[in-house]
Amino acid sequence: MGCGYWGKNLCRNFHALGALSAVVDATEIGQANARSITSAVKITDNLRDVLQDDQVQGVALSTPAETHAELAIQVMQAGKDVFVEKPMALTLDDAERMKMVAEETGRILIVGHLLEYHPAVLKLREMIDSGELGKINYIYSNRLNFGKVRTEENALWSFAPHDVAVILRLMGHAPVEVSSTGGSYLTNGIADTTLSSLRFEDESRAHIFVSWLHPFKEQRLVVVGDKKMAIFNDIAPKGEKLQLYPQNVEFEGDTPLLKKEDTEFVEYADSEPLLEECNHFLDCIQYRKQPLTDAQSGIDVLKVLHACQQSIKQNGLAVSL
Repeated sequence: MGCGYWGKNLCRNFHALGALSAVVDATEIGQANARSITSAVKITDNLRDVLQDDQVQGVALSTPAETHAELAIQVMQAGKDVFVEKPMALTLDDAERMKMVAEETGRILIVGHLLEYHPAVLKLREMIDSGELGKINYIYSNRLNFGKVRTEENALWSFAPHDVAVILRLMGHAPVEVSSTGGSYLTNGIADTTLSSLRFEDESRAHIFVSWLHPFKEQRLVVVGDKKMAIFNDIAPKGEKLQLYPQNVEFEGDTPLLKKEDTEFVEYADSEPLLEECNHFLDCIQYRKQPLTDAQSGIDVLKVLHACQQSIKQNGLAVSL
């Protein structure tokens, strides 16, 4: 449901997987997008047409965020599994209600945290879990570009869900405190740039800088461990996106010694993250598996975003989780 700016990509991938049976979109652009992908499926402007179809097992929602909770609950109560694009909801109450309905109806609910399915991120998780990087001291993430400017939601809610989801997965637990500041330059009250800081119980840290008012595009995640360091640069050429820096700091008495080694490019599976995410949804439907990005992971991300938003309103005051 929804075949616009992002929904058309979901349609393309589900069609490539042989699973697309219908597209719901009330707009001429959305329906034209659907027809450009395939003419072999039903195109309708009414969700009820799909929910009453016994052949349909799951529905993917790529609609405005404020509609996610109502539509997802409607889908699950009709006996269908649901894929919800990020953010899963705009309020924690709605997100908790979605999780409760999923549990009551026995339906799969998966949240579209796309970066968690990126093979480079999966490889980075593997490196952390194996202890190769050592204890994680800090992570920082930059997601910057010139546009696409939003006038309904700020840069935090548009861009940062990706980074929050990945950081929580890599850290393995939620922060205990966040602080965030933002600047509104184009639309009053809508932050075009935000800088958020997350503090974890073991005193490790994470920083997230997002902006759509930036002179060049950057999508970079840096992980600094006490044994090694790694960079995931999503706009680097294929084969160079994930780099390992085998360097650290050791002490001789009170004297810090920098241990430097040559940078290594890390190999990982060559697959499209969105195709992997869509295929994961199909596997969860077929085998009734718990999704990687389930309702609880979506709620955990929302808790951080809400705390950051609260901090922005208080001009950067730390907010406890």
